[in-house]
Amino acid sequence: MNDVKQPWKTENWHVSPWNYVEEVTAGFQPPKEVRIHDITLRDGEQQAGIIFTKDDKIRIAEKLAEVGVHRIEAGMPAVSPNDEKAIRDIVKRNLSPDIFCFCRCMIKDVKLAADCGADGIVIEIPASKHLLEQGYKWPLEKAIDLSVKATAYAKEQGLYTVFFTIDATRSDLNWLLDLVDKVASEGHMDAFTLVDTFGVLSPHAATYFTKKVKERVTTPIEIHFHSDFGMGVANTINAVLAGAEVIHSTVLGIGERAGNTPMEETVLALLTMYGIDVGLDYSKLNELSKLVQELSGTQVPNSRPFIGDGAYTIESGIVTGWFKNVFEHDPTTVFPVHPDFVGHESPQIVMGKKSGLDNIEIWTKKLGIELNEDEAMDVLMAVKLRSHDLKRVLTEEEFMGIVEEVTAKQ
Repeated sequence: MNDVKQPWKTENWHVSPWNYVEEVTAGFQPPKEVRIHDITLRDGEQQAGIIFTKDDKIRIAEKLAEVGVHRIEAGMPAVSPNDEKAIRDIVKRNLSPDIFCFCRCMIKDVKLAADCGADGIVIEIPASKHLLEQGYKWPLEKAIDLSVKATAYAKEQGLYTVFFTIDATRSDLNWLLDLVDKVASEGHMDAFTLVDTFGVLSPHAATYFTKKVKERVTTPIEIHFHSDFGMGVANTINAVLAGAEVIHSTVLGIGERAGNTPMEETVLALLTMYGIDVGLDYSKLNELSKLVQELSGTQVPNSRPFIGDGAYTIESGIVTGWFKNVFEHDPTTVFPVHPDFVGHESPQIVMGKKSGLDNIEIWTKKLGIELNEDEAMDVLMAVKLRSHDLKRVLTEEEFMGIVEEVTAKQ
């Protein structure tokens, strides 16, 4: 997909060439393939106030499969009979992604996931001393014992087992790695997840964390980062560049508290800025986003990159001039990623306080109106005042009313 000679500029995107200079990329060690493990149906639903019904989960899973995610974490069957039923029904649909369940380090949870027909599990255990002692009231040895027994049982059930350590980024790193060694040698672990449960990792520390784990762990590395400080995307990308293979992310970035790493921004940044194509159908990102917005009741900011309703809307007169002059022959001069590439509706030119004569020209042409230079300027001044007073952009009817008022005075 990328032009190897000029990967920063294609027909679909135009980013900074500095992203690709050797001085910037010299330390990158990404894996040969990066896969997406979608957690919208499990961690995404943990955001306060979001409830997915069984039918909601099936619809989202089917759309995730259309987009091309590699895995779907369909839920935690131990949560409720409804969740268990949803997982079973998703499994029955034989979708292209592998279907995973989320489990505690408890044999009964693992058995339930196996009974649901899942391909694999993500199996959790608390890993920080303060959370174990204060949140769970457990001795450290209990976490080790539960992890070994539950993962060994998962192997007996033929489940691909991803070991997941809660609050890892606030734990003692040596204790964490000793726990992982113990599980790998005495229990079972097909992959290990770097978990930033509370979103407290810095981008530089994400690189450090990944590299330190890879020094001790030979299984594939997965990434599960939250966005409490808004670092989820940056941290995930840094972990990939340090060699992590699987990204845990959610549609819209929904999830516990401030949410998980958002899939849309992560995969598009990897593609355009780092030349890493995770293999999704990017043109379906807005379809997927709209579906999850509808079913979750989540309000997405108008300016949200790629999926916000206003992400490709222009009011400014200066930028409207750019749009008028270049969009038809070089659209990524105005928008770094072409709206068609991500399945967004066509750019909208709106009329408001910040508009200029180019906005007037585009609107009058669209509405079949003819104005001379003086009339156009008078209409523009009236538009600015009306928009200021209303504190919003104007409708076509309001604009037409202004045009009628101005031309009647001429």
